[in-house]
Amino acid sequence: MKFISAAILIAFGSSLFAEQVGPWDLDALKKNVPAMKWLRQDQAIHSLTYAGEKYQDHDTEVFAFYASPVTLGEANPGTKFPAVVCIHGGGGTAFADWVYLWAKRGYAAIAMDLNGSRPPDPEFDAKGAAIANGHRGIRTRLPSGGLPHGSAEKFDSIGGDTSDDWPFHAAASVIRAHTLLRSFPEVEAEHTAVTGISWGGYTTCLVASLDDRFKAAVPVYGCGFLHEGESVQKPSIDKLGDRAAAWVKAYDPSSLLPRCHVPIMFVNGTNDVHYVLDSYMKSYNVVPGEKHMRIQINMPHGHPPGWAPPEIGLFIDSKCRAGKALPIPGKPEIKGDQVIVTCEALAALKKAELNYTTDMGLRSKRKWITIPATINGNAITAPKPAAEANTWFITITDERDAMVSTEVVLE
Repeated sequence: MKFISAAILIAFGSSLFAEQVGPWDLDALKKNVPAMKWLRQDQAIHSLTYAGEKYQDHDTEVFAFYASPVTLGEANPGTKFPAVVCIHGGGGTAFADWVYLWAKRGYAAIAMDLNGSRPPDPEFDAKGAAIANGHRGIRTRLPSGGLPHGSAEKFDSIGGDTSDDWPFHAAASVIRAHTLLRSFPEVEAEHTAVTGISWGGYTTCLVASLDDRFKAAVPVYGCGFLHEGESVQKPSIDKLGDRAAAWVKAYDPSSLLPRCHVPIMFVNGTNDVHYVLDSYMKSYNVVPGEKHMRIQINMPHGHPPGWAPPEIGLFIDSKCRAGKALPIPGKPEIKGDQVIVTCEALAALKKAELNYTTDMGLRSKRKWITIPATINGNAITAPKPAAEANTWFITITDERDAMVSTEVVLE
């Protein structure tokens, strides 16, 4: 047997053990802090750009907002904080009010624009709170901005050079932002999380499967299996013809979530037209690591509704700063005329409900029925769903008004 000397391992270790997943060079993305420059540091929310991936053989830059309790003037320089990466959805941008919310929670937070653009500067009300100007203001194209987030860049570019593929750039830009964030002296590098909304939830699924440095991930709405069922993205994938399989293999989260070992919490609504429950449950089921779920009846789709659920912060708190964990329900089982679920909980349980639908047709149009369930210690019981029920789950709420869901049963 031949042995590799220590000297050779030292000299060539990076190439021998480089991790390449799909088109992403994960070693480079994790180890190389991207070049960055501050654009503005005279407000509570700072603005910056950092280096992105090459596009059309040109260097690119990514715009981002950054905030922490220090930038808000609520902590002394030298204090360290856990951190969160925030990923916007389609039509979105870097949102100053989003990083402000996380900074008020005691986190350092970065939110980048994945459209090659820059939103307006932050504005503040009389009390110093960030105003949601990014939702309505004019966004300007960066001189060296990367890909726009249109359908052509998301789907039609598949094949050949990956540098014109938006999903490649989006995931890489998020991992670069994470590496940059971890390099900041006020950030606890080993206590970071990621959350994203809609297309940002889709990107969160990719990133949580690629970047194992995160301690928690919360995709809101976004999921995989976009090539199946009622997904609004399915027609765009179908149009790819014989290239569709290549897109699914490279960029659909269904191909990457089987390698996700970052604790992940899926957040969605029952009637979401963009990310349908069938695809959502398939995405949840392929994750081999720790996973949780919060399904809300008729949850609105949007950026503020997507970052509003308090469970997002509580889940990340439990992984990044020793916060009390959310309830953990087991798998619901039908026994006789009842549904029975056991639940681990550190906070007292307050309410439980059985939710089901007997409607057929489009998921987004179905009406749901909710009936109370009974809590007895760590056991929850509810009447068996109606015989006509085709989809059902149980929600459990603790004394903090934090709600979690069992897995959704599709029949």
